[in-house]
Amino acid sequence: MKQRKWTIKIVAIFLLAVLLSSLVPSVATAKTPYKTFTIDGYGNVNETQTSYLPHKTITKFGDESFSGPSDMHVTKDGEIYIADTENARIVVGNLEGELIKTIGEGDLITPKGVFVTDDKHVYVADRDAGAVYEFDPEGELLNTYTKPNNPLYGERLDFLPLKVVVNDAGIMFIVAESNTNGIVEISPLEGGSFLGYFGTNFASADLMTIIYRTILTDEQRGKMVSNVPSTPDNLAIDDKGLIYTVTRGDKENTLKKLNIAGTNLLGKTEYDRIPAAVAPGNHDNIYVASQQGYIYEYNGEGDLLYVFGGLDDGTQRVGLSTLVSAIQVDLEDRIYVLDTDKAQIQVYEPTEFTNLLHQALYLYSNGRYTESKEPLTEILKMNSMFNYANQAIGRAYFQEENYELALSYAKLANDEEGYSDAFWEIRNLWLQENIVKLVGIVIGIWLVKKALKLIDDKKNIFSGYRRLKAKLGENEIISNLKYAKHYMYHPIDGSYGIARQNRASYIAPTIIVVIFAIEFIIDKYLRGFLQKTVPEGRYEVLSDLGMIAIVIFAITVCHYLVCTINEGEGTVKKIYTFLAYSLMPYILFVPIRFVLTHVLTLNEQFLITMITFLMVGWVIVIGVIGIKEVNNYTPKETFKVICLTIFTILIMALILFVLYVLWAQVFGFITEVIGEVVYRIVE
Repeated sequence: MKQRKWTIKIVAIFLLAVLLSSLVPSVATAKTPYKTFTIDGYGNVNETQTSYLPHKTITKFGDESFSGPSDMHVTKDGEIYIADTENARIVVGNLEGELIKTIGEGDLITPKGVFVTDDKHVYVADRDAGAVYEFDPEGELLNTYTKPNNPLYGERLDFLPLKVVVNDAGIMFIVAESNTNGIVEISPLEGGSFLGYFGTNFASADLMTIIYRTILTDEQRGKMVSNVPSTPDNLAIDDKGLIYTVTRGDKENTLKKLNIAGTNLLGKTEYDRIPAAVAPGNHDNIYVASQQGYIYEYNGEGDLLYVFGGLDDGTQRVGLSTLVSAIQVDLEDRIYVLDTDKAQIQVYEPTEFTNLLHQALYLYSNGRYTESKEPLTEILKMNSMFNYANQAIGRAYFQEENYELALSYAKLANDEEGYSDAFWEIRNLWLQENIVKLVGIVIGIWLVKKALKLIDDKKNIFSGYRRLKAKLGENEIISNLKYAKHYMYHPIDGSYGIARQNRASYIAPTIIVVIFAIEFIIDKYLRGFLQKTVPEGRYEVLSDLGMIAIVIFAITVCHYLVCTINEGEGTVKKIYTFLAYSLMPYILFVPIRFVLTHVLTLNEQFLITMITFLMVGWVIVIGVIGIKEVNNYTPKETFKVICLTIFTILIMALILFVLYVLWAQVFGFITEVIGEVVYRIVE
């Protein structure tokens, strides 16, 4: 999946939607104070059907209200455990708001995290106590796990537990404040044995930082800001023992799905910048809640399904939050979101659309591809452009060996991998059916060519063609076009001809530029799907042609101006000629690349990349040689002139932009004046 910088787009659209919902009443916003968005395969953010509806808000269990709650856990039987931080206790209730019990009063100081095992053992991460407490189902304290007495933990590191989860073996995974080594892993054996660090984040460093640290002294490096890994903000565990973490500021690694070896199973993409919590779903899906109240749902591979929710703007509407700290999902797919600032729980229930999606997720993730087609088809009836549904149903058809339909749906979803797999199968079947014909055609063409050559040698049947060819070769325009090919292979000799032998012209280079423009347009909009960068139906041909003309004109004029003040010998005609002739590698190689984009699969795209590098490198090399030879420069002077030309082009672009802005303001002012005059005359 191609991934883009879509997080900012989503948040911006949400804020606009919240603003409009407060200004323009409608039936939809009466039920939900937010909209649901998804992202397609091209990175575009689109509104889709409402995924979850606000169900209810829980502010207390019985008569027990919350104060600064920090964490929450929902058990399989529907019990809700709240880390009631400022009241120093764990409060247990249910969806109906009934109080079941309280745990830890008198033992806890500042409980920040809570986790409940299947056998109802309660684990509490208490920051100020510097301990993780284990309580039995009745709330009796069983064990206290303090700072590991192990030198590998770090003697100078404090143990300030914030969040905790426990696997089936009783091993605790703990997020500790300011511990950048990773998640603390503790076994319950021997009163708490330190097993090491798990899922450590990597420190990020750009190229300049690496260079600075290499060349600076120890003292100078000591004054630089330390480059240390980020500490995870929250974590969760699923029934398979996979650990999920969210980390603020870790960009494409914000969300991780870690196996037992600590390897991230998700691909790199963009996530919310300030995630607060993560929870695994019931259908191989993942939920992430941001601090601002946005709730993201992903499939098992980390691809966004949709996002909803939002920040409360002070209207106190159900479904909006101010400071989220936890998210949980029950067996009915209801989502529970804990708002620390409001000291309440927002509960959301799935719509029919989401239930169908979850059914499809479950069937597809368990390999029941044919069965998954039914709910996927229903989803597409509701929203034909829902990206995941198109991708999944395409993969389902692929499993059924219906490669044509698989190809069609993969294209709709911009699923490159699915498209490539289906195309490979289609190509393979076509080759099996037609390989004999292809070999026969090739052999036939070779035999015909040999036969015609033998006949021509004896009967001279192509003499007329040769005379016509020779006569056309004497034409100045055709001769210059042939010389462009000569310049491509022999740029030094070709530049000499342009500079000294009157090989410069306007007509032949213009023809080459026109051919270049035509090939550029065809290649941009009609290339094969796996190399296509423009969505179907979006054509900006006139804009592209105008841009090509402007760029050629700017390079020619700016280079001429720079050469004039730097004793260059090139005229406008000579410069325009060698610049146009430098495009010959593009003109010759693009048709080959264009054909390959339609016949190669994803694993074979390196051939296209090689051709592109060769083509672009060739254009640059012969262009630089043309600058040097036509202007009779030394290598040093050539480099100087190239830099000055680039600078001049930037200055010209800046001046044109300023003139455009000024003209737009003048035009707007004149329009307003005329409008005012007309209004007063009519009045």
